[in-house]
Amino acid sequence: MFTAAWTASPQLPSEGFTPNWSREGFWRQSLRQVVRLTAGGERVRVRFSNAYGNSPVRVAAGAVAAGGSAVRLTFGGAAAGEMPARGELVSDVVQLAVGAGEPVAVTLYFDSATGPATFHAQAFAAGFRGAGCLLDEGGDEDEDEGGDGFTESSESWYFLSAVETDSGRRDGIALFGDSITDGFGSTPGADRRWSDALASRTGRPVLNAGIGGNLLLNDSAWYGERGVGRFGRDVLQLAGVDTVVVLLGLNDIGFSETDAQPTYKPAPVVSAGEVIAGYRELIRQAHELTVIGATLLPFGGSDHWGERAAKVSHEVNEWVRCSGEFDRVVDLNRVMADPVDSDRLHPAYDFGDHLHPNDEGYGVMADAVVRCL
Repeated sequence: MFTAAWTASPQLPSEGFTPNWSREGFWRQSLRQVVRLTAGGERVRVRFSNAYGNSPVRVAAGAVAAGGSAVRLTFGGAAAGEMPARGELVSDVVQLAVGAGEPVAVTLYFDSATGPATFHAQAFAAGFRGAGCLLDEGGDEDEDEGGDGFTESSESWYFLSAVETDSGRRDGIALFGDSITDGFGSTPGADRRWSDALASRTGRPVLNAGIGGNLLLNDSAWYGERGVGRFGRDVLQLAGVDTVVVLLGLNDIGFSETDAQPTYKPAPVVSAGEVIAGYRELIRQAHELTVIGATLLPFGGSDHWGERAAKVSHEVNEWVRCSGEFDRVVDLNRVMADPVDSDRLHPAYDFGDHLHPNDEGYGVMADAVVRCL
């Protein structure tokens, strides 16, 4: 039985990210991406997403490496494979011993133009690109350098959507959210997101299904498909998950404060009732999972804050606490609040924008979920 040991939620290729490999794609180039697994095993398979591609993408060759060993990937027994337009490609199972918490490098070679690449914008970890086929360098990958021949780096993930192991675990936890779940404000390259902290504290597989800027109720060209639309793909289809923590809706509320938002962030004004209806839809979809509802973090003083945002967020959080509709509730709002002003993040946990936690804050969030499990 295979278990998802690492995931990243796919996004539409977008302008505005630097370097912009998502728009330009890859041609006669190798791409190396290093991810940290939350479940070990003796065998591995890898999933690649072309969810937002309008044409097939040919993978000429691939490899996966861990612990000084590299193994070539195959696809239906062949060295090359093809991601169908708006579909996915799954590698064959390969023999490779990996441990929970261990970095794994996935390398792909594209011998023909991919076109714009389905990607995950904010990885907070480096990926690497180099000219030509560089698969044979993958046994002793360097997480910071990528290896010889990889001359460019990017803090996004491209095409890579999941790594699965044969651990047989069926107690995985998916974290479903926006930039706070994605890890904005954590130290890049240090694996300090709250998903990382929760995995280290529980020893369970923890899957990060966050997308920076994501909205619960509305699609965005920048910030991904709306939460109620992507939940099935990004959570329910993950192998081995039995629990999901929902922390989403803050952008719906904050982006409603349109006067404070850049022009690329317009969103319809939403009511507490509409956000609650979105939560009820997620609960309906996840009927076979344990659903933990998280209250929204304090965000007073941030660019999302305003009189209306304050009112709606208070109403939403009170519903999460008191409705009884989630299987369990973790009150992140209270554990993360400034004791002097409960509408603001505790200064010790604030990344600096009054919206996102820092490394310490993400650890506090993970501790609160541990107490809820």
